[in-house]
Amino acid sequence: MRPVPRRRLTAALLTTVTALAALLAAGLARPAPAAAHDATSTAYVEVKGAGSHLEATLDLEYDLLMKSAWLYAEAYDAKGRAEQLRQLRTNAGAVTEYVTGRFAVTRDGHVCTPHHVGDADVRTRGTRPFAVLSLAYDCPGGADGTYTISSALFPDSESFVHSTETIVHYDVDGQRGSQVLTAAEPTLETAGHHESHQIAEFFLLGTEHLLFGLDHILFLLSLLIGARGLRDIVRTATAFTAAHSVTFLLAATGVVHVPGAVVEPVIAASIAVVALAGIVLRDPEASGRWRLPVVFLFGLVHGLGFAGALGIDTSWSWELLLSLLSFNVGIEVVQLAVIAAVFPLLVLLRRMPAHRWVLPALTAPIVIVSLYWFVDRLAVVA
Repeated sequence: MRPVPRRRLTAALLTTVTALAALLAAGLARPAPAAAHDATSTAYVEVKGAGSHLEATLDLEYDLLMKSAWLYAEAYDAKGRAEQLRQLRTNAGAVTEYVTGRFAVTRDGHVCTPHHVGDADVRTRGTRPFAVLSLAYDCPGGADGTYTISSALFPDSESFVHSTETIVHYDVDGQRGSQVLTAAEPTLETAGHHESHQIAEFFLLGTEHLLFGLDHILFLLSLLIGARGLRDIVRTATAFTAAHSVTFLLAATGVVHVPGAVVEPVIAASIAVVALAGIVLRDPEASGRWRLPVVFLFGLVHGLGFAGALGIDTSWSWELLLSLLSFNVGIEVVQLAVIAAVFPLLVLLRRMPAHRWVLPALTAPIVIVSLYWFVDRLAVVA
């Protein structure tokens, strides 16, 4: 075999180390749950109804909602579900005014009148508390009409977060569908739903989730560093894909439910376990015995994390399946892209005389960050 030029090996090493250093720096700066993106937020909305009456259920990050409503620190810093519920009741007027001012429903161009229904609730997504608000909309017009749903929740101008996405699932007058509302495209029409548009939106949402979900990326890098060849990485990636696809679909459709307080720490721990095992178990036969079953097991847990990113709480439908499959395909495309970009670099590094210390040196920071995440997530739960 022709030796690889030293210049190519050096370039491969520098490229790999630089990329990994950037990922680790971001990870230490933000020990967030698997579903989170850096300084961004996702709102979840479910709209149901028919005729002149609609009901909307909104899940919004608790502290962000209270800050955006311009409440005092005692409201947005509230800890514990009981105190958060008390703050939501105390500040119900300000919260409702903010939400109804930025989330609107119209029917045939006429504004639907919102009414707050009942007390707000609090539930946990991942490791973050979300306020759950219920609104009823009275819409003018006859028996038939086209509904328009618009969201300007948590815009960049408020400076608390950026690039907010609002995932809307709706079942209105027999029209079902899902759409991701953004600052660039803040409105949907229930009668103008196109499956191709839905596929594209949830495909992009899946790519974003894996691309910016650092814990999933570090898990994938740990698999690549520990791989012993192309055949090994293909089998491992296939096991991971099969496992997370199963639990993703089961969790997103409500068949399986595991609290984020359990899922998030286990995801962090899985990174450390796989990274350490890839270095400690250098014998190919020993590595082969543990690799597939362990990766499959952790893949099941990562699938639960992927499902949490969508926040789906609707009943089964073909429209729901379309969204889920599109999201999952987006995840797989980015996963394959990462493998295609990183694995050849690691092959070159393994040909270096110093590979026995280079690869462990790359693994050590991954273990440190993942353990940091693990402790941080346990602390949040506690």
